[in-house]
Amino acid sequence: MSKPLTIVGMSGGVDSSVAAWLLRRQGERVEGLFMDNWADNDSYCTAAEDFQDARRVCEELEIPLHRANFADEYRDRVFAHFLDEYRAGRTPNPDVLCNREIKFGALLDYARRLGADTVATGHYARIATNGTARLLKGRDRAKDQSYFLHQVPEAALRSAAFPVGELAKDEVRDIAKSAGFENHSKKDSTGICFIGERPFREFLARYLPAQPGDIVADDGTLLGQHNGLMYYTLGQRSGLGIGGVDGRAEAPWFVVGKDLPRNRLIVGQGHDHPALLSSTLVACALHWIGTPPPAGKRCTAKIRYRQADQPCTLIEVNHERLVVTFDTPQRAVTPGQYVVVYDGDQCLGGGVILERRP
Repeated sequence: MSKPLTIVGMSGGVDSSVAAWLLRRQGERVEGLFMDNWADNDSYCTAAEDFQDARRVCEELEIPLHRANFADEYRDRVFAHFLDEYRAGRTPNPDVLCNREIKFGALLDYARRLGADTVATGHYARIATNGTARLLKGRDRAKDQSYFLHQVPEAALRSAAFPVGELAKDEVRDIAKSAGFENHSKKDSTGICFIGERPFREFLARYLPAQPGDIVADDGTLLGQHNGLMYYTLGQRSGLGIGGVDGRAEAPWFVVGKDLPRNRLIVGQGHDHPALLSSTLVACALHWIGTPPPAGKRCTAKIRYRQADQPCTLIEVNHERLVVTFDTPQRAVTPGQYVVVYDGDQCLGGGVILERRP
């Protein structure tokens, strides 16, 4: 009887390459799979280069490399939601949906058709299983990616593996170099996966028409014009085009709100402007990995990736609505982004931020 098969999602990067190497070293039966998730092959797309990097690693490891196109699934399940959120004046995080819908949705289904029992990726996270699966932070706190995985269903986590979750990034690069992988020093991918290094406004304008409007100070003073509320997010400083204003201090301006009905961008002076600070948020579209935590629970939460854990209390918890109150007011709590809840190292789940409260 042959060993169980693990399919490794090979991105061409160093993390998934080392994930495959670790599994091979452990004597696992391993095959790679490269995903094409975006249909446009323009000058910003690196899919061809990434595929060649993945192919070379699989040749070194002497494992097969499959290639699958999930562009239709990505467009329907991730990108359509991305555009809808921007139309509604919110700021989405498509990488969370990509993990739920593509890597541990479409890819997992495809891998099972290939006969695989497990899908492994290069995520910096860990899984503990005892009948059910628990999602844990990666050992490398600076690289922990549990935030992006909090919407993955518990059943999918039971079929997942994160081999580099116990390692630091430097260790991963050292392993890749020792193994002779050419991508050992390859730069980490950044930003939204389907946009790449292209200018964000240029990309978004291809799908959503610009709707210029007024930029006003928090007291209603007209300061200028914006190109479209979708191009701005709470707390943003750059790209406002506001110079010196008569009668105002020279302090920088920040986005402190959006008036959607009147298509106005509201700005204020000071990094910690009172309008940017919130003690409480309300979230919807919740997903809990296991049983929802009880109301009144003391825990920590993040409102953005790489943020330090913030002590908080879960005021209201159910499958439809989550109310979180933080011990310390949080800056730029952004509707459309995710709040992710932790109990120590364990990621409990989270949801989409619906509103913020002073």
